[in-house]
Amino acid sequence: MDPHAAIRALAEQGYQRVPKVSDPGEMALRGGVLDLFPEGFDAPVRIELNGETVESIRSVHPRTGHPFLSHEILILLPTVTLHRKTLRADLRRPFLGEESPLDPFVDIRSGDRVVHITHGIGRYLGLKRVRTPRGIEKHLVLEYAGGDRLYIPQEELHLVQKYIGFEGRPPKLSRLGTRYWARSKEWARTGAASVAAELLRLEAKRLSAKGHAFRPDTEWQRQMEASFPYKETAGQVRATQEVKEEMESSGCMNRLLCGDVGYGKTEVALRAAFKAMMDDRQVALLCPTTILAEQHTNTFKARMKEFPVTVGMLSRFQSPAAQQEVVQGLARGGVDIVIGTHRLLSKDVRFKNLGLVIIDEEQRFGVRHKERLKQLQADVDVLTLTATPIPRTLYQALVGARAMSLIDTPPFERLPVKTEVLEENPEAVQEAVRRELKRGGQVFVIFPWIEGIEKVHKQISSWIPEARLAVAHGQMPSRALEKAMLAFMRKEADLLISTAIVESGIDVPNANTMIVFRPDSFGLADLYQLRGRVGRFTRQAHCLFLTPKGMPLSEEAKKRLKAVEEFSSLGAGFQIALQDLQLRGAGNLLGLEQHGHISSVGFDLYCRLLRGEIERLRGPKGRNFPLVPDRSAC
Repeated sequence: MDPHAAIRALAEQGYQRVPKVSDPGEMALRGGVLDLFPEGFDAPVRIELNGETVESIRSVHPRTGHPFLSHEILILLPTVTLHRKTLRADLRRPFLGEESPLDPFVDIRSGDRVVHITHGIGRYLGLKRVRTPRGIEKHLVLEYAGGDRLYIPQEELHLVQKYIGFEGRPPKLSRLGTRYWARSKEWARTGAASVAAELLRLEAKRLSAKGHAFRPDTEWQRQMEASFPYKETAGQVRATQEVKEEMESSGCMNRLLCGDVGYGKTEVALRAAFKAMMDDRQVALLCPTTILAEQHTNTFKARMKEFPVTVGMLSRFQSPAAQQEVVQGLARGGVDIVIGTHRLLSKDVRFKNLGLVIIDEEQRFGVRHKERLKQLQADVDVLTLTATPIPRTLYQALVGARAMSLIDTPPFERLPVKTEVLEENPEAVQEAVRRELKRGGQVFVIFPWIEGIEKVHKQISSWIPEARLAVAHGQMPSRALEKAMLAFMRKEADLLISTAIVESGIDVPNANTMIVFRPDSFGLADLYQLRGRVGRFTRQAHCLFLTPKGMPLSEEAKKRLKAVEEFSSLGAGFQIALQDLQLRGAGNLLGLEQHGHISSVGFDLYCRLLRGEIERLRGPKGRNFPLVPDRSAC
């Protein structure tokens, strides 16, 4: 890539050259480094060149310039005119029909199945230099049935996306020069049209429900937010504004807040809760574990201690008398914000004036709990927090059927967790633990079952006799569990041996090594959440997944472990969710017929087709941006 030619091409697309990139639509060239901030992106992208050879493509922190996510290919869509130096809170990605991918980064590798919008499913073979009238240029090489090859120029990369399907086996390659792909796409489009009509009917029903329009921010709101001890990321600022704007509307909010582990979702939820409380409305925050409930309660109380806010907690950590006091306070309006586990869903819990429900990690709640939640959520605003959304939620967000805010800017100086998958052996455990203890840190040791955790305790004790150990699991008496957790948080224990009870909520910045036994017993999202317990500080964190020695793993387990090892960069939660969707299959997400539509064209293209049908049915008033002109591949 000629950097100066790239600068000229970007300038023609509306990009402005500046000394240092800070806002969307800007670009900067310094030697062999090209920085640009594409419209609709949450962070700038850095392209490092060696002459005219691209060495790397990485997202970088907008303030520090530190790289945090690597990519294979970058798609740049046409720019949207913006007023510079303003917050992008109202910016929505332009709708560009089928040609607009769900993810602007095409992270494909040689041998992967890909989907070309016009020509169908092929196999990606890599990049090749091709002589064109404009000179030597790099093209993507796609192989189709019968060995036919298609060369895709760089300006048409947006027409290619990685194939995601649910069949558990690779799809057949399309045959060039036939009508089969066009018929498959039209069949999928017809199916998408019926789903689009149903989604819009549900959306209209939700929008027609009259909710409470919360008042604009008060001075107390600004004071409370100013007490945040850290620098907000761009993603946090944008997500907060999106949530507030929807709360101030007359409809019922049902928003998904998706952000990586440790990216600051709790702070956004806290600000939303305070805003609701300022308008004399109660708030319920539902958590999957008692540990997370207690941690959220401590955070909310500390941040709101200067204001007349009553924060209560409901969990089995409390005595029956303490629980009853909170329940009575909710009924008479004496408790403003309640934070609790499944106990919040009990039939004796009644609210005087509930205005906002916050659900932390919805994938941890079962069908019965969600039915009770539907009753709790009637005519109130709902904010769901997750790092790895469940398939149905992810799908609804991708096609625009559910409002979503995405926090994908990492905190200052955050480093990705170094991840290894190894066969279980004492030497690896000893090396990892002693390396962490040597620098004054602490270690999580995870075992999936309560039965056998004492055996792990004895094993670790014999391998590292100098370490101070604590054990925690969900069937311990509440006082014993609390004692173990507090000992670890207060650095009175070097290692915490526990079940996945620590998966959500526990925040120990000094613990930056994790060892997981029997990782094949966990789901992909669970593995990702567990790993998120470390690396929440500026130190380099390590995570070891130790598989049983000599025991063959199932193909599904191998795929999960490969995925969690591969997606170890910062901001990989959304990629993990997509991978989890592919590994687990569509299930009853859309029904058998739509399952077939997705498999025929791939999940990405199906979502594009569905998004297109939604926009078509909404009509011209539903579009904020015009369609781009038609382009075809070579």
